[in-house]
Amino acid sequence: MNPHVHGIHHVTAMAGNPQKNIDFYVGALGLRMVKKTVNFDDPFTYHFYYGDEAGAPGSIITFFPWGNTGLRGRRGNGQLTVTAFSIPGSSLDYWMERLAKLKIHFAGPYTRFGEEEVLTLFDPDGLELELVASAREKRPGWENGETPGEHAIRGFHSVALSVESYQRTAGLMSELLGFRRLKEEGNRLRFEAGEGGPGAIVDILNQPDGFRGTMGVGVVHHVAWRIKNDEAQLQLREKLAQARYSVSPVRDRNYFHSIYFREPGGILFEVATDPPGFAIDEEPGELGSALKLPSWLEPQRREIEEHLPPVSLPK
Repeated sequence: MNPHVHGIHHVTAMAGNPQKNIDFYVGALGLRMVKKTVNFDDPFTYHFYYGDEAGAPGSIITFFPWGNTGLRGRRGNGQLTVTAFSIPGSSLDYWMERLAKLKIHFAGPYTRFGEEEVLTLFDPDGLELELVASAREKRPGWENGETPGEHAIRGFHSVALSVESYQRTAGLMSELLGFRRLKEEGNRLRFEAGEGGPGAIVDILNQPDGFRGTMGVGVVHHVAWRIKNDEAQLQLREKLAQARYSVSPVRDRNYFHSIYFREPGGILFEVATDPPGFAIDEEPGELGSALKLPSWLEPQRREIEEHLPPVSLPK
């Protein structure tokens, strides 16, 4: 078995005010709060997970909200610079009207690769997002969110990686991770993994004259790729180590298991298992309703809760 990844698992970014983050992603974009927990490496900081109804891999965007004192980052080379969500091909007008009504500035629509209609917008912290209307989108929409199920965001469409020179990054994607090179438009090279389609697409932006990005509020911390199970993850870890990548040990993230390494352009990659998923500590109908802590942090629950600012979901 070739231990290849088969799409995007999640994207993790840095945010500022936690309540504004919830209001935008749940209230404006209509995503579900799938899990409210903490940064396992910094438990006095929230970790929010937003996605579809079940929190399926390929739908999850997560945030570490630093609060109003967090330093602002700068998008640039060595980062995932654009996170694109997928909407049904017939939903473009709905989203243009919704964004205008909510006074969320957007640009577009414009056509990419002759087959996608794209809107560009920014979240309250300046994170660059896209809504991509594609006829290839077949995933169901969440019926109980802030947007009608027929128009709801389905999950990710793709991510864009900005690098100074694309050759080594492209080699890693195709030779070790199992992506297929599809096509090229300007400085954009498109790759696809697994069964392809929305949720399995990555674009590499070749920017030899671009400046280097810096970490902080409003930029992506890392992107995680999907892998089927622990066995495949260990096999891929061995292949990456043999190729002289500095790969972390497997880390237990409670809802998936992860390994981390930096690709040649400097972007932090994670490879995360599909199981066990987000229903291991909450019933499916209750996802995101309570602060969940891993077993090793439960003894600190009272102290953690006293440090975290109160937040609420849109009513």
